[in-house]
Amino acid sequence: MNSNTADRVAPAALPVAARLQRLRADPARMTAVRDSWRALWSSRLLVWAAAVATVLTLGFGPERKAFDPPGVTRGFGWLGNLLAAPAARWDSAWYLVIARYGYRPDLGIYPRTAFFPLYPLGLRVIAWLGTPPILAGVLLSVAAFAFALYGIHRLATLELARGGALSLGGDAVADAARLAVLLMAFAPMAFFFSAVYSESLYLALSVGLFWSARNGRWMWVGVLGALAGATRSAGLVLVLPALMIYMYGPREDRLPDRPGRLNWRLQPRYRLRRDVLWLWLLPAGLVAYGAYLGLAGGNPLAPFHAQEAWGRHFAGPYLGVWDGVRAAFDGARQLLSFQRRHIYFPGTVGDPFISAGHNLLLLAFLVAAIPAVVGVVRRLPLAYGAYVIVALAMPLTYPVSAQPLMSLPRFLVVLFPLGIWLGAWLAERPRLQRPALALSTVLMVFFLAQFATWHWVA
Repeated sequence: MNSNTADRVAPAALPVAARLQRLRADPARMTAVRDSWRALWSSRLLVWAAAVATVLTLGFGPERKAFDPPGVTRGFGWLGNLLAAPAARWDSAWYLVIARYGYRPDLGIYPRTAFFPLYPLGLRVIAWLGTPPILAGVLLSVAAFAFALYGIHRLATLELARGGALSLGGDAVADAARLAVLLMAFAPMAFFFSAVYSESLYLALSVGLFWSARNGRWMWVGVLGALAGATRSAGLVLVLPALMIYMYGPREDRLPDRPGRLNWRLQPRYRLRRDVLWLWLLPAGLVAYGAYLGLAGGNPLAPFHAQEAWGRHFAGPYLGVWDGVRAAFDGARQLLSFQRRHIYFPGTVGDPFISAGHNLLLLAFLVAAIPAVVGVVRRLPLAYGAYVIVALAMPLTYPVSAQPLMSLPRFLVVLFPLGIWLGAWLAERPRLQRPALALSTVLMVFFLAQFATWHWVA
């Protein structure tokens, strides 16, 4: 390369070099990069190794062809089908179908509009560049998960070091942030973060929104919130924590206009300024999706009505908890009866023992989540607790008839404040750290083995 060429390249390269230099000079950022990278590669290596070993031992499972009529998750040769085991199962088929064919109603027995467009659109863009569709989905999911882990580490460090109920001293902050990303990477349902599912993309966008709000970058709050709303219907609930951080803090961009703690009137600590207008972007993704469906001749509210195909119905605010408890009780009766002819709960499809086991397992996830939710409410800033409670409103208010708490584990795994709280809790209890991580890892491998062999998990 001659000197003239070098002169032309240098200006474009300088910003990248400057950013890398600034990154290396910031110990907090470098620690976040290092801890997040270790959690990412070690967990994803385990996911693929465990899934491949399971399929080699047990085979692909009974539902492979029945659930995937277009064949988008198979047909890649022996090795390709094997490597797709932890990535392309169940809902992955519908994301792949949407990425390839759009929202055609003739491809599948369920309405595709329940699956929001941003993830399949990103998958389609990467595939258009020449990447096989499943690999495109894996790359998108893993890249989003990497950003999410880094953001969780940074948020955990920020919240735990700022003082208050959750503040930790000295090295405990770094330990808690490291534990938070490990707990997210090795959570029982963490294999979804590298599958062709939208979980990792939604997680990255929600974490980015919280980080941007905490630092007063309200344009990015609006943009990330709009993208989250185009990824999952739950993205709409991000409006609440964004508003709460804007009005009540804590915020790093400026001091409160009204110092002191919240009073009984809940008077905002920060006055509204012009930058609050960026928050109007938050519902834009959901509105744009509905407008697209309406202009295409469909129903703009179809994504919400589509849930009825899975038997979701309104039971009352959080009354799905009672339905879940009752279903688990009936499931226990079914298992203890040691017979399959008399079914103790209605709407069961297939083996009643399997349905009974699912209902008991789903209740176990709910019971395990309760102390974590309480911990977030008590010890993290108010916006985090509000986000967790409102995000759980859909699965706990709109239960599924046969399995009231269906998909609850996947709703829980993207609620990163739970991981931050648990990381801080374990940082104060060093003896429990390894047993907790080991148990979580074992559960992840167990559920992954079921997922890879086409057994329904969550």
